[in-house]
Amino acid sequence: MDDFSPSELKTILHSKRANLYYLQHCRVLVNGGRVEYVTDEGRQSLYWNIPIANTTSLLLGTGTSITQAAMRELAKAGVLVGFCGGGGTPLFAANEVDVDVAWLTPQSEYRPTEYLQHWVRFWFDEERRLEAARAFQLARLARIEALWVGRPLKEMGFSVTAKALQDALCHHREAIREAPSTTDLLTLEARLTKTLFKLASQAVNYGDFNRAKRGTGTDPANRFLDHGNYLAYGLAATATWVLGIPHGLAVLHGKTRRGGLVFDVADLVKDAVILPQAFLSAMRGDEEQEFRQACIERLTRTESLDFMIDTLKAVAEDLGGPGA
Repeated sequence: MDDFSPSELKTILHSKRANLYYLQHCRVLVNGGRVEYVTDEGRQSLYWNIPIANTTSLLLGTGTSITQAAMRELAKAGVLVGFCGGGGTPLFAANEVDVDVAWLTPQSEYRPTEYLQHWVRFWFDEERRLEAARAFQLARLARIEALWVGRPLKEMGFSVTAKALQDALCHHREAIREAPSTTDLLTLEARLTKTLFKLASQAVNYGDFNRAKRGTGTDPANRFLDHGNYLAYGLAATATWVLGIPHGLAVLHGKTRRGGLVFDVADLVKDAVILPQAFLSAMRGDEEQEFRQACIERLTRTESLDFMIDTLKAVAEDLGGPGA
């Protein structure tokens, strides 16, 4: 078998990569030229390969360690690495424990700057930044509309009331277009999410549901929402890194979050993919690992990373491109 160079490993587009890993109680190292994680069972150590060329991001949870050699290979393959707590939440980098999202991104002096240049052309203009925020929210609604009424969710037992969903989305779509500020958009976002929680709980006969703050929820749906949202943040961090747009250049969440653009991009798929899966898994009595795997599979099947990247590119080109 021919050897592959690190540059050849990058030939798999990030939007087409299939793997997102959460690891705990293990060591990540290089063994025989491959990046592997090692688990201990009694006196025996078990080695498991990580296909870095087909991986978007790696979450390192409780009880993990990683070697310098492994970090070097992950960076060469363009894999984002994040340190997090148990169950995937909260996310933090080694030097900043209290922020919600802080990724250790692969570094390269030769990454293209095309979309960064488009982005900064409009970003410093408040009106165009507001227009970008509207575009993100409208794309979010379109994604919900496309996925919530599709056959896959219905076959899994998620039977949302189509008319109630359409009415809610139509109302918010008009309100988003007329919103005079990002504050108004954030208020609309919160109202819609509350409506979606109600529709989702009805779709699976979950009963009463109240969204709790992170770490305070005792019911499984709340725990799964926290867990699944961080998977979406991982993909969002990957999408912005692929296009070379810094996480601080947010269009909606930037006033309160230093990495606000990750939250903006994650919102494109959180409600569409993670929210229904959280309620489905809660009703099935899934364990954390089963829920996580179901989310990763849904994110992959719905080509969520593709959608994030395409939306970022469209907004950048429409508002900051040569013809803008």
